[in-house]
Amino acid sequence: MGIGGMVAKLKADVADTGEPLLEVKDLSIDFHLRTHILHAVRNVSFALERGRTLCLVGESGSGKSVTARALLGIVDRQGRIAGGRILLHGDEGEVDIAQMTERSSELLRIRGGRIGLVFQEPMSSLSPVHTIGSQIIEALRLHRRLDARAARAETVELLRQVEIRDPETMVDRYTFEFSGGMRQRAMIAMALACDPDILIADEPTTALDVTTQAEILDLIKRLQVSRGMAMLLITHDMGVVAEVADDVAVMRYGRIVETGSVDDVFHAAQHPYTSSLLSSTVRLEQPRADIRDRAEALGEPVLSVRSLTKVYGAVSGWFGKSGPALTAVDDASFDLHAGENLGIVGESGSGKTTLGRLILRTVEPTSGSITYRRKDGTSDDVLALSKAGLKDYHRQVRLVFQDPFASLNPRMTVKQIVGDPLVVAGTLRGAALEHRVGELLDLVGIDPRSMERYPHAFSGGQRQRIGIARALALDPSVLIADEATAALDVSIRAQILDLLLDIQKRLGLSFIFISHDISVVRYFCDHVAVMHRGRIVEMGTAEEIVNNPREPYTQSLISAVPNPDPRNKRMLHRTRFKS
Repeated sequence: MGIGGMVAKLKADVADTGEPLLEVKDLSIDFHLRTHILHAVRNVSFALERGRTLCLVGESGSGKSVTARALLGIVDRQGRIAGGRILLHGDEGEVDIAQMTERSSELLRIRGGRIGLVFQEPMSSLSPVHTIGSQIIEALRLHRRLDARAARAETVELLRQVEIRDPETMVDRYTFEFSGGMRQRAMIAMALACDPDILIADEPTTALDVTTQAEILDLIKRLQVSRGMAMLLITHDMGVVAEVADDVAVMRYGRIVETGSVDDVFHAAQHPYTSSLLSSTVRLEQPRADIRDRAEALGEPVLSVRSLTKVYGAVSGWFGKSGPALTAVDDASFDLHAGENLGIVGESGSGKTTLGRLILRTVEPTSGSITYRRKDGTSDDVLALSKAGLKDYHRQVRLVFQDPFASLNPRMTVKQIVGDPLVVAGTLRGAALEHRVGELLDLVGIDPRSMERYPHAFSGGQRQRIGIARALALDPSVLIADEATAALDVSIRAQILDLLLDIQKRLGLSFIFISHDISVVRYFCDHVAVMHRGRIVEMGTAEEIVNNPREPYTQSLISAVPNPDPRNKRMLHRTRFKS
């Protein structure tokens, strides 16, 4: 029986009860900060029903994760439930989680026992010093009172259910030995260890590439259906919502502004905020109107990469042993033209980021060549540059980092952050430096009067703008953007992409845009190179790659992208690539 048939049968089985497993009624959560009280969640109400998925959507800071954590009584120390009820129904009647103390024995039994939680970032949620198996075994022994042998056997079976290969061996591996997708599967196994009635999944696929995301969402849905669980899925990705939700609740500024079935919300949205989220998502699904005109206006190549290769390993290690060689980038060749946006796409581990580092020469290539052509017509062999020459090259080819939170020094003001490249280059100081920083901030849409503030005082989108201003400080010709919008909400993502396009028109920049988000690449890029296991397997215009991919691997990538239309679920019919 397929997923559709399983869902239909389950709904028929529970249709007679009509009883929700959990009800949230007028929930309010306050955070008592040093200077004021933050009303993070206000009068939120919803219900979770067996066999149905409720998606809680909204941008960062809307209160989604705080609400979900309150269902398990794990609100952060400064926060407290200021009002409302969280009613968990069961055979023994109903209990109000909102009235329980954080360490009460009853609440500890509910966590993991009746409500399972899959966190957003498995690397920070799993212990790095304990094996994956020992962490799941601990939950089984705590909640199900199994002995050590039975708990280990059950753990192996859980790893098998979440489709981790060779679970008998992997049960004794550590977190760092798992890939991102495998770590998320292990988190799911842990959440399901005690056969909960309710599964809360908090942004479970945010850090994953599209094919891994599709596999994880498919796995969660199948496990939910087979076990008859209710599920609360928290996300800001409207494509994911369209693919997996039965019902949707839209949050903004701590309040639910719209609820309804997934079809009603997507095709008959009532609230302007919901409409704006959907329009931002749909806009990134369409190519820009000027994309064909741009292709005809591209100039001469500014970067020419030929047969670029990077091989790691194959060196002697402890006790004379040698590890196998890993070819991270294999014979990559392409040209980046003046004014062009070239997208580099592929799954995690495909070599995208390594390719960007090779171009910057922060990682030394094993072989190949990189030629940079200056605006005056002269050329540099990048791999032959001296230390001084490389310093000048780095003024012309700059990097925009992925994470706007981690890439800005929290102890430096915005003026210091943006002006730092100019100070290091020794080009400006004093009033001239401050004037230039003000120009750069104005260019990226940040009020220059805020330059004395620190990064924590800015939103995620504003921090990324500050990172872009820093990259533009030395008037570069090429920007390499490594997943520069991955950490941003969809509406902020669209704003940043439009900002980059506007800056490109004004400054004549060229972009290498590294991403696993196909919709972003389709919107922003003129041409696309698809990478798989270090090799560029297909190149073409963005329109050709998205609408008419030739290679099976590219076809699998495109088919795994969630479609923001619940009436046309692309992931249900996706193509799976077999290498």
